[in-house]
Amino acid sequence: MIAPTVTGLQPFRWNVQLFHQLGDLGVFRGRRAKLIRGTLLEQGMMNPPHAIAGEKSEEALRAAFGPGWRVRVQKPLVLGQDTDPEPDIAVIRGTPGPLVHPTTAALVVEIADTTLTADITEMAEVYATAGIADYCVVDVDGRRLLVFRDPVPLPQGLGGSAYRTHLTFGAGDSVSPLAVPTAVVRVADLLP
Repeated sequence: MIAPTVTGLQPFRWNVQLFHQLGDLGVFRGRRAKLIRGTLLEQGMMNPPHAIAGEKSEEALRAAFGPGWRVRVQKPLVLGQDTDPEPDIAVIRGTPGPLVHPTTAALVVEIADTTLTADITEMAEVYATAGIADYCVVDVDGRRLLVFRDPVPLPQGLGGSAYRTHLTFGAGDSVSPLAVPTAVVRVADLLP
């Protein structure tokens, strides 16, 4: 049986302003909502390995970046009028300033236990398009850190951007953030 065609209807496209207004009203309380290119997405409840990796990563990044940097955990990062991914961790230069959400970050980290495929494809493209120079995915199940750097535009007509450099670091390896090349972060310190 062929489904009937509904004419004259269009999908509703969310924007950051509406997303934040409804968030302020508590509509998303207790939920892990994010806005990606006008589409509202919701992740399931956070499991213990994800939570532990998040805590350990936050601690390691605060130590690596030091004073003059903000380590924001699951907070807004407005990457356009229709995109606020609320990354697991975003490292921002400076101190909290005017009453607006950041629009860029020196480093974004996503913790992947159930979202690995989306984090290394769709989310990598979102962050590359936004010009985030250093994007990392903590692969909880694979016990590794995937690092994406050097965002470049995709071929004309495709829109968006991608990362030219893809690096993989195992639990015994260390990596230095681009923004603080003298700092060393042990991958083991990010994993549960």
